[in-house]
Amino acid sequence: MVRIASVNVNGVRAAFRKGMGEWLEAGDFDVVALQEVRALDEDLLPLVPGWHVLHDPATAKGRAGVAVLSREPSIEHRTDIGLKTFDTKGRWLEADFLHGETLLTVVSAYVHSGGEVGTPKQDDKFRFLQSMGKRLPQLRAHTDHVVVMGDFNVGHTPLDIKNWKGNQKNAGFLPEERSHLDRFFGTGMVTGVDGVRGRGHGWVDVGRAAHPDQDGPYTWWSQRGKAFDNDVGWRIDYHMASPALASTARDYRVERASAWDTRWSDHAPVIVDYDL
Repeated sequence: MVRIASVNVNGVRAAFRKGMGEWLEAGDFDVVALQEVRALDEDLLPLVPGWHVLHDPATAKGRAGVAVLSREPSIEHRTDIGLKTFDTKGRWLEADFLHGETLLTVVSAYVHSGGEVGTPKQDDKFRFLQSMGKRLPQLRAHTDHVVVMGDFNVGHTPLDIKNWKGNQKNAGFLPEERSHLDRFFGTGMVTGVDGVRGRGHGWVDVGRAAHPDQDGPYTWWSQRGKAFDNDVGWRIDYHMASPALASTARDYRVERASAWDTRWSDHAPVIVDYDL
């Protein structure tokens, strides 16, 4: 059994001040993917003694950043998603592990939050999602056992956002964004919610497979008002697994904090046991 967690920490130093360290040590995790680390190596490494650490900080200090923590060392890692038109540092980190004779690849991904359609922020988000679609078949060719995890900043369907009707023109629930996930998770030829037709990649949304007809379970809540207390959330953090790995998934869970003031991030960890 391999226990793999993913969480957007919303700044790792602040998260550790609020209790992330206790969560990390109590979880019995084999691999932990982090997003929005917002730190340098000299900030991150002292926080996680005993872990093997792969870290790709963003070029801009205090922004983005992805990491993979593991109990066993990786045999190889990569940070190039293949997109050359703008800086993607701190957003994509692949790590290979040997589990017995099985090659397991885990990816920590942090998709752009985006903005209004037509702005550079949203254009970058579309380009990054397109690059993910190009990279996914290459990962499947690399090994049958792959999981791409992290903050995709997209709610796929109305089940993934509490107030979906009011967000159809907002970044995170735009039809053009959601159609990328239609293709990631679809099989055969897929017509996305934006009407664009393309070939599905056949990956598995492990969270939705575990909860096929349930609202949520949500993984992010706005800091405004009482969104967390009222569970007015978004499911934007994913385990996207290749079919071979998804077939081994057990005990998917979102570790929602017991109360607003016990949270150490505005995202909740997403944890899956894979029976390899």
